[in-house]
Amino acid sequence: MSIAEKLFRLKEAGTDVRTEVIAGVTTFLTMAYIIFVNPTILADAGMPKDAVFVATCLAAALGTAIMGLYANYPIGMAPGMGLNAYFAYAVVGGMGVPWPVALGAVFISGCLFVLVSVFGLREMIVNGIPRSLRTAITVGLGLFLALIALKSAGIVAANPSTMVAVGDLHQPGAILAIVGFLLVVTLDRMKVRGAILIGIVAVTVLSFFFGGNTFQGIVSMPPSLAPTLGKLEIGSAMATGIVNIVLVFFLVELFDATGTLMGVAGRAGLLVEGKMERLNRALLADSTAIVAGAALGTSSTTAYVESAAGVQAGGRTGLTALVVALLFLACLFIAPLAGVVPAYATAPALLFVACLMLRDLADVEWNETTESVPAAVTALMIPFTYSIAHGVAFGFITYAALKLLTGRAREAKPIVWLIAGIFLFKYIYLGV
Repeated sequence: MSIAEKLFRLKEAGTDVRTEVIAGVTTFLTMAYIIFVNPTILADAGMPKDAVFVATCLAAALGTAIMGLYANYPIGMAPGMGLNAYFAYAVVGGMGVPWPVALGAVFISGCLFVLVSVFGLREMIVNGIPRSLRTAITVGLGLFLALIALKSAGIVAANPSTMVAVGDLHQPGAILAIVGFLLVVTLDRMKVRGAILIGIVAVTVLSFFFGGNTFQGIVSMPPSLAPTLGKLEIGSAMATGIVNIVLVFFLVELFDATGTLMGVAGRAGLLVEGKMERLNRALLADSTAIVAGAALGTSSTTAYVESAAGVQAGGRTGLTALVVALLFLACLFIAPLAGVVPAYATAPALLFVACLMLRDLADVEWNETTESVPAAVTALMIPFTYSIAHGVAFGFITYAALKLLTGRAREAKPIVWLIAGIFLFKYIYLGV
């Protein structure tokens, strides 16, 4: 028995090393943008951009490795989009909180995560999610992925009058993304292994001829991590005025990561009777990564919805995640090569996966409106608020309200009322 088989139980999962490696590379390519985007966003908070780049790579590698080796799930982790924007623009920019103090708040929220994970409270919350909402989270993630993909490709653009509108379809990026999407779907239908990865590589190659892409080299030495390593101020973050910030970080991290874990695991067929067998391990990996990331010098680390691309490529075990982790470490030295893949090259893969995730809509009990309406609200609010956490929040509140108003309160588990109440408190007293 090989080491890989002992660690990840590949045969039991119906996979092999080659498939897992392809899936890992696929997931990494859809996530790699974060190593360039995260430093740019946190630099707006006054953080040293080069040090944040290193912290981003290390936090992603560490969190994903723990997810793979400890929880044995094919899920990549990295500093979360949305969470980093809240950190930079709302907490540091809007509230005037110094970035070391904001990092302290992230660290405390991560410690709270560890506690609720160790004592099984977080698993109890996840297992208390009604089946209709679990299905809706997967669908919502699909819609969210679709929006990200279409925006990255330039097919959808912001519009002040209509909020969104069709982009400039004459741009090379949009055209190449459409070609890549058709290529991925065609190869997948023909059962070509690695169809998604082939699509990403093909569009990247074409971008040098038609998209104005340029080769930036392969190897570069990583910058120093010293400017952010251990610079968090926990004492200041425990002050009364920061409690609200910690709570917001905690709630968003909880349901953002939980929604992603459930959605990706469901897409991979890793749910047993609607539950994740090693959920507590996955949650501990998640919460540990947040604590470590804050110490390294980056905003909250979370599970990535882009992992669904690797799952579609066949990833079923932690070996996929381990490949992702190793590639993030390699990025410390091969950042120029990783930066060659344009956003519109990974967009076709994400859009294809999004289309497949929408088929879970068939599992919703549409004739029972107290189940189907909260599910629809959840699925719609995730992309329209650009937040998994907000989508889950609206879903829980709607579910609890409808059960109460229709005399079906007993059908909702106690945890549903608790979660709905917490979100109502957050929206009423703490704001969005």
